[in-house]
Amino acid sequence: MSDDFGSDFITIVDDDGQEFELEVIESMDYNGKTYMSFLPADMKEDDPDYGFILLRVVEDENGDEVFESIDDEDELQDVYERFMVLLYDDEDEEDAEE
Repeated sequence: MSDDFGSDFITIVDDDGQEFELEVIESMDYNGKTYMSFLPADMKEDDPDYGFILLRVVEDENGDEVFESIDDEDELQDVYERFMVLLYDDEDEEDAEE
């Protein structure tokens, strides 16, 4: 994702009808599925619940993209580890270029 145009934000609604604004960090295709990582835009970094939010992108019956939680712990851990490599390897490469 390019930082040239600033951050992208989305608003999602949880099962209880509450809206949350999320900052899009990165997306990745893995095992034939698309995943996206986010950070909460409306939460302070020192909040104990602050951290990466990982969601799977799926198509609903209308062909629209929707986000769903990753309920399988093994899948979630695997996707989390791959995002960490993706995000922090990029950061390491940028530091080496400076």
